[in-house]
Amino acid sequence: MAQSQGWVKRYIKAFCKGFFVAVPVAVTFLDRVACVARVEGASMQPSLNPGGSQSSDVVLLNHWKVRNFEVHRSDIVSLVPF
Repeated sequence: MAQSQGWVKRYIKAFCKGFFVAVPVAVTFLDRVACVARVEGASMQPSLNPGGSQSSDVVLLNHWKVRNFEVHRSDIVSLVPF
């Protein structure tokens, strides 16, 4: 019984350590480097959601390009309201 409680405590301790490291790293990555967004509707056709489909496309938004002013013609820019 005491041995199983020791295993549970070690598991919870390891989970908490991983959680408190992974969450700040993930939040920083999503805020500073890139994030995933879903594009729905016909507003971006034919580049995204081709063929009039009502399904949604998933895109990766690159924050580095915008922050370094490396936006070029034919790039898709997404604006997010604050």
